[in-house]
Amino acid sequence: MSHHTANNTGKKLKSPGVILCLFLLLASAGFIAVLLHTKMLPGLYIAVLSTGILAVLCLIFWLTGDFHRRDRFVAGSVLALLCMALYIFTGYHVGLTQQALLQVTSPSAEKSVISFYVLDSDPAETLFAAAGYTFGILKTQDRANTDQTLRLVSQEQELTLKTREYDGLAQLADALSGGEIGAILLNQAYLALFDELPGYEDFPGQLRVLSTQNVEQPVEIQPVKPPSQEQVINVYISGSDTREDTLPGLSRSDVNILASINTTSREILLVSTPRDYYVPLSVSSGVPDKLTHAGIYGVQVSMDTLSMLYDVEIDYYFKVNFTGFVDIIDALGGIEVQSDYSFDAYGYHYDKGTNLLDGDAALGFCRERYSFSSGDRQRGKNQLAVIKGIIQKAVSPSILSTYTSILEHVQACIDTNVPYDLIASLVRRQLSDGASWTVNSYSVDGTGDTQVPYSMSSPVYVMVPDMTTVEHAKELLKKTAREPAPDET
Repeated sequence: MSHHTANNTGKKLKSPGVILCLFLLLASAGFIAVLLHTKMLPGLYIAVLSTGILAVLCLIFWLTGDFHRRDRFVAGSVLALLCMALYIFTGYHVGLTQQALLQVTSPSAEKSVISFYVLDSDPAETLFAAAGYTFGILKTQDRANTDQTLRLVSQEQELTLKTREYDGLAQLADALSGGEIGAILLNQAYLALFDELPGYEDFPGQLRVLSTQNVEQPVEIQPVKPPSQEQVINVYISGSDTREDTLPGLSRSDVNILASINTTSREILLVSTPRDYYVPLSVSSGVPDKLTHAGIYGVQVSMDTLSMLYDVEIDYYFKVNFTGFVDIIDALGGIEVQSDYSFDAYGYHYDKGTNLLDGDAALGFCRERYSFSSGDRQRGKNQLAVIKGIIQKAVSPSILSTYTSILEHVQACIDTNVPYDLIASLVRRQLSDGASWTVNSYSVDGTGDTQVPYSMSSPVYVMVPDMTTVEHAKELLKKTAREPAPDET
């Protein structure tokens, strides 16, 4: 009888360790499931990690198997609790990271903000109060959005507005200022173009919004390329000069970089195109315009325009505003940037050679052009240098310690249609071989001139392309896309 009682007591004394191990087993399984769901870890990593977790679990089971061995039981319990805390903490943050990345790679519809404007001195406070006005509109530019807005106002507010067409922004501004019309209907993105019109820079500040309509343009989500076509990926990188905390509606593209990524040879080519490059847009029926104006019509127009210029298919886009740009670099812990010159700008000093820059300093480095005789050409080279610095830091092992922070800070300021599965595949491949990448850059050039762009109908500064540099960029893109020889891989 006493022997039976002793056995029951022994079973009871073993039960705390068994229960602890069961909880740890569940936490371990959940952790592995989270890692598998990200699709980012190579199979070997998962296998090694699972083996290690199983070994630790067996050790803890052995340590906590006998409650009478108090020191061993306490050590096993502490180890089990530490492991559970590690699995839960790491799994939680990995899950957050995945959710942030899924949000970034789920592009939302682009938004054209179409507004009804009157002069600030006008007594009308609402669109209904101005219903009897004649509204000036552009004759050819952005008519799809303009006409859609007029239809929406007619259907939703039962207002039929009288309109008068004008050839360009200057004519529209003159008609409103001169009292020829009482109001204008204009895409908000066009307001920035008045900065380029001599004598009209202050015109947007004289306007007041009566009403606004958002016209959405769905963004096509691109499928992941099959493995046979995944060797070369071309990504359009667009930067907008905005200080908003989120990506704005459609606006000018101030940074235009084509990144050609050869995933086999581990080579990245960055081709920078000046914002004032005078080229036909994909929507302008052959009429040249500034490349920066392509952003007004949507990211797809910018991509198609660069595709036409360089005779290359562009697969995806990556958009970021300057707020996100600063946050990315700060989250990375700063980047190293090579400068061609020593100069001062925006309260920072930059040395010729290597500079360690935080986000704000890198932003100043990208924006400055007046310190250089080549102006916007050197600014484009500096932008490439910063992108190169970001890439080099992002593919370094240090990215693992700041990965979550990066996504948490910038997910509202970044938009891309690069599929999550493609990013996961590239991360998985990078972790598998740890190979280094070669980053090259090139900037096309041109000659300053005064021409009438498609979007403006008034003469402004443009850069006429030097086609020799464009042809060289094409050759570099072809070279980057080539299949490496067996001894090069």
